[in-house]
Amino acid sequence: MPRRRIGLLLYPGCMPAGLFAAADLLSAASLRAARPVFETVWVGLRAGDVACAQGMSLRAQAALTDARLDALLVPGYWSRSPDHLPRGLADNRELVQALGALPRRVALWSYCTGVALVAESGRLVGQPATAAWWMAPWLQQRHPRVDWQWQHAHVAGRSVATASGVHGHLPLVSAQVEPVIGPEAWQDVARLMMLPRPRQPAPVFDGLALTPATDPLLARLRTVAEATPAAEATLPRLAAALAVSPRTLARKAQALAGEPAGAFVRRVKLHQASEHLLHTGRSVGEVCAGLGFADEASFRRSFKALTGQTPQEFRQQHRP
Repeated sequence: MPRRRIGLLLYPGCMPAGLFAAADLLSAASLRAARPVFETVWVGLRAGDVACAQGMSLRAQAALTDARLDALLVPGYWSRSPDHLPRGLADNRELVQALGALPRRVALWSYCTGVALVAESGRLVGQPATAAWWMAPWLQQRHPRVDWQWQHAHVAGRSVATASGVHGHLPLVSAQVEPVIGPEAWQDVARLMMLPRPRQPAPVFDGLALTPATDPLLARLRTVAEATPAAEATLPRLAAALAVSPRTLARKAQALAGEPAGAFVRRVKLHQASEHLLHTGRSVGEVCAGLGFADEASFRRSFKALTGQTPQEFRQQHRP
């Protein structure tokens, strides 16, 4: 596999900490793979010094248009509230235009407020995307043609990938590196170089964060379950989507997840519901209907049975 050239974008006011971390992870991935699978280059609108956040000045090695990139990592800029987001866009209008003009073969990976820059460039139109929860109302109103999926911390579309939070570079890099060097090698890199993620509000959802590293079939089952309305997420339908028999799926889910396939899928759908409760203003009924649960009463019972709290109690205690 040819070496992938990844640009680390510097622009006025950007927060570069995640870029340094991503550069280290990509370098470590090449070392673990024993071959140069990734190359990083610091880029800006023009080569030269760039005034970043917190009074830090860093040097762009190459101009964005001249760097011959396979992908570009777009960090966030400092913003205290949604009211301050437009100023960052206005200050970087030329950059937004340059992002929109990049060839579609250059993948854009953005996180935190960097998602606002990529959305403004037009590259997210018609694509699934996510961003930090506090940006949701502003982005939803400003860019209604984006398929916003606030319940996910990381979303990948065609040649774009987005993640929420100032540490969003971690799932972005993970999703790109693991398929290249393999899950075992990536786990070695992650174990040595990544801090653990904050705990889920409900411990019952903790195991879902490890799903991609557990087994490819379990990871695919989670992805299919998330995209399927809860009332339609039956074992035969999920097995058909995964091209395995219901019996095989039931057996492997039990072995890999330590619980029946139906219980695992129920936990996946209720985790989605918990994210909607925490990061959107939708009512419990709207969350229930949006995720395709059969009826609100059974949804409330299932949610409390799993988390020990009603949806309202969960939202009140854990909402940021």
